[in-house]
Amino acid sequence: MKPVGIPLAVTFFALIAVGVVVLLLRAREDFRRHRPLRGGFEAFGAVWGLGFAALTVWTQRLAVLRGPAWSVRDALVRASAIVTGVVFLIGVLAALLPWLLDRLEGRTFPAFVAARHVRSQKSGFLTAISALSILGVAMSCFSLSSVVSVMGGFSQDLKRKILGNNAHIVIDTTSQSPWGDYEQVLAAVRATPGVIAATPVVHGEVMVSSASNLAGVMVRGIDGNSIGGVIELPNNLEVGKLEYLMSPEKLRQLSSDEVIGMGPGGEQYFKGPDLPMYPDEVDPLVRQAQLPPLLPGLIVGRELAKTLHVYVGDEVTLVSPLGDLGPMGVLPRTRRFRVAAIFFSGMYEYDASHVYTTMEVAQSYFALQGKVSAIDVKVEEADNADQVAITLAQSVGRTELRVRDWREINKNLFSALKLERFATFVILSIAIIVASFCIISTLLLMVTEKAKEIAILKAIGASDGAILRTFMTEGLIIGGIGTVFGVVSGFAFCLGLSWFGLRLDPDVYYIDRLPINVSGWDFLAVTAAALTICTIATIFPAAAASTLRPVDGLRYE
Repeated sequence: MKPVGIPLAVTFFALIAVGVVVLLLRAREDFRRHRPLRGGFEAFGAVWGLGFAALTVWTQRLAVLRGPAWSVRDALVRASAIVTGVVFLIGVLAALLPWLLDRLEGRTFPAFVAARHVRSQKSGFLTAISALSILGVAMSCFSLSSVVSVMGGFSQDLKRKILGNNAHIVIDTTSQSPWGDYEQVLAAVRATPGVIAATPVVHGEVMVSSASNLAGVMVRGIDGNSIGGVIELPNNLEVGKLEYLMSPEKLRQLSSDEVIGMGPGGEQYFKGPDLPMYPDEVDPLVRQAQLPPLLPGLIVGRELAKTLHVYVGDEVTLVSPLGDLGPMGVLPRTRRFRVAAIFFSGMYEYDASHVYTTMEVAQSYFALQGKVSAIDVKVEEADNADQVAITLAQSVGRTELRVRDWREINKNLFSALKLERFATFVILSIAIIVASFCIISTLLLMVTEKAKEIAILKAIGASDGAILRTFMTEGLIIGGIGTVFGVVSGFAFCLGLSWFGLRLDPDVYYIDRLPINVSGWDFLAVTAAALTICTIATIFPAAAASTLRPVDGLRYE
């Protein structure tokens, strides 16, 4: 469970206490009115509330597992906390339902009759259809709200990872070719309001090879002093140090307790003592001559390190097809590097295909002295990056340069996610439409069963509009009960998943817990869609009831 502050924890347990008190008061009233079944249900719900509070405290004390580590006991405790919380909330809503119907009966005539129809004794088949109507709407709303929250969580997680590994705004050329005189542009960018940090970048595509494998990668030359203000690379290093990239001579003499790699289960691999061991009396010059050669540093991703089977301190070779012209034509440009660190960004594409070195080394390797490929910019508010990009385009004042924000760069990806989310919302809304057919059947059967009562109401002066509003209100009560139960239980379920977490295998899903985005607007949209569908479903049965003539309803009585 996420750590919470004292005020939030006090509010949380205060709400649980209020729910338990409500259930106990309702149980006492029902026992007093000789309703043992309902009173026993409410007392049982109060016990569930106390159990939920105890499980919440227990979950708060559980250790936070990292990587693929798994504990069956912890998973059962977290799942039990979520289930008991949802059941407890459903019990509170069920206890408050009679009180809400009482309040509704005290309003207009159609509301009074509709609430009495919902609470009245019906035939067995009609009672079953009414229960199925409420259950169908509730399950549809629960599924829709839960799926929307999960998809929103994946979208937010992807957005966080993209912004953590990429700049908010990128300034480069349309042809993505290197360009010079970037110092003035960099100074103008850093002086622009809304910009937090900016850093020059040199990049190019090459092949990287180790003693056992090779892969294609994107080399990014960075400024070690300013890169941390733009992307999360320094925070994503799980093995090694950024210091080794800036001072590669330190890689030649790593201590024996230096962590150089991570195992599949999160275990640490240490460098260990050097072999052969030199006695203390060996001449320092001889010892220095036996050290590995001084090579520039290279930061690689976790997946790339697995592919190449390399650890911190190992040598790799970069091979660029754009080399120098020799007697046999264009010769590939090669250079040896030493692994300075291994990073984990949370995105497989970056961890498997990106490497980082210093900008000076990258400029020398790609023969781009005095030139950069782009300037990466980070702004104060990522959602307002498009507005800052317009200001930056005016500040730069160079027509050959283009300024793009992160939305424009990843436009296709986020458009696909938005379309997928909308399509899922529409498809799952069909389940609510199917559930609304039960409401139509319930009201039609109610019209048939209550034909005599409708005729009497019309005979004593009830208008067609009043009968229409009565049955529409009755359908809305049925649909509203299902909607509230479904949306509230879905909200509690998603909030529980967000708090307590659902563990996933990071080696399979590349995330260690299910991402959940609990947004009030999403649940309001589900509520509005469900109530709209239920309202439309009540029109035909209510119209049929309003056109019933008193003589037809009393003909066979």
